[in-house]
Amino acid sequence: MSSIPTAGDYTKASVLDAVLSEAPLTRSRLIELTRLSQATVSRKVDELLFDGFLVEQGVDTVVRRGRRSTFLDVPGTAGHIVGISFGAQTTCVLVTDLRGREIRHLIVPSHEGGDAETTARWLADLIAKTSDSAEGPLRQIVVGLPGRVPHGMRRSGTPETRKNSIDSSLRNCLEDRLNAPVSLESDASASLRGILKDDAGLGNAALFMLSTVLTFASCTDHEIAQGRTPTFGDLGGVLYSGVGNETLDGLLSTKGLLQFSKGRGLELEGIEALWSQPQEAAPRAEVMEAFTTALVTAVGAVAVTLDPESVYFVGRLSPLVVEVLPEARRRLEQNLPVVPEIRVAPQVLGLSVASGAANAGLTLAQSRLRESVLEASREGPSP
Repeated sequence: MSSIPTAGDYTKASVLDAVLSEAPLTRSRLIELTRLSQATVSRKVDELLFDGFLVEQGVDTVVRRGRRSTFLDVPGTAGHIVGISFGAQTTCVLVTDLRGREIRHLIVPSHEGGDAETTARWLADLIAKTSDSAEGPLRQIVVGLPGRVPHGMRRSGTPETRKNSIDSSLRNCLEDRLNAPVSLESDASASLRGILKDDAGLGNAALFMLSTVLTFASCTDHEIAQGRTPTFGDLGGVLYSGVGNETLDGLLSTKGLLQFSKGRGLELEGIEALWSQPQEAAPRAEVMEAFTTALVTAVGAVAVTLDPESVYFVGRLSPLVVEVLPEARRRLEQNLPVVPEIRVAPQVLGLSVASGAANAGLTLAQSRLRESVLEASREGPSP
C-alpha cells in the first residue's frame, strides 16, 4: 500500500491536466504537451481510460505513416459544471462539460423576494432544468453576484430590488439540495475571468461592471485579485465622483444614474431611454457631463494605484461609455503621464458573467480531479 503519491502518480495527473486543457487531442499531441515518452503516455492514457476520465473517439485524418491516431477526449460521464449570473433583473444558468464546452444555457427573469431557502429552491430547480441533458456528476457550481464577495461571502447591502440576502445561507442551501460544492464571487470578477480566458497575454487589468450596482475587479499577472475583507473592490461606495457629493456608484450604476437623471429633470422609464430615445438637450448634457467626470475619476483612481495595462467597462451602461470615451481619454491624457488602454468589452447580458463563473468552476473542478487521481494512489497499489 502506498500512502504518498509516487512520480508515476504525478505523471498520470499531468497527463490528465493536459487532456483537460486541450481535448480532443491525439497521443502525439499529448506527448508534445507533457514531454513524456510515448510508452509513458500510452501507459497513463490506458489508466485514465480505465478510470473513466478519458474516451477514444474519431480518427486523425492527417495522412501519416503507420496506424492513424485516434483522438482522446473527456467523456460527458466525467461530469459537468454550472456557472450562474444571478443579477437583479435576469439570471443566466450555463452548463458546460469538463472542457468548458457549453451543453445548454437558460436566461430568465430573476427571482424576487423570499428567504435564502426559497431562493435556493428556485435556483436549484432552474439548475436541474438547464442541466437535464448533462451526464455524470455535477462537479462545481459558481454563482456570480452583483456585489463584493470576498472568500465566497457576499457583502451586505444588496440592491433594493433584491429583498433576499444572497450569502452563505444560499450557498449552504444549494449544496444541500444539489450535493455539489458551491462558490460565490462578484459579477465583475466573473466577467474579468471570461476576458482572461480569451486573452492569455493579458497581465494586469481592471474592470468596472456598470450594472444595477457598480462592481470592480482586477487581475495581476493574469490572476484575479482576491480581497481579505468585504471592503476590497468597493470603489463605488467610498470614492467620490468629482460631481458634488455623488459617489462613483451614484453615477456609474444604472440605479444611481437613473436617480441622478430624474434629479436633473429627465423622467426616464428605464436607463436605456437615456441613449435609445430623444431627450431634452440641456438636462441630458448635464447628465452626460457628470457621467464623463465619474468615468475619468474611476480610471484615474485605478491608474495611479494599480497601474493596469487595460481598463475594461462592461454592463448595461456600456453604450454611454462608448459615447463619452473620446472626451474621457482627452481629459485623462491631460492629467496622467500614461493612460491605460480603455476598452468597452462586448458581452452578452447575463451569459458572459455566467461563462466567467463556469470558467472559475472548471479551474476548481479540474484541480479537484487532479487531487482525486493522486488520492487514489493512497488507497491501492501504485501503478
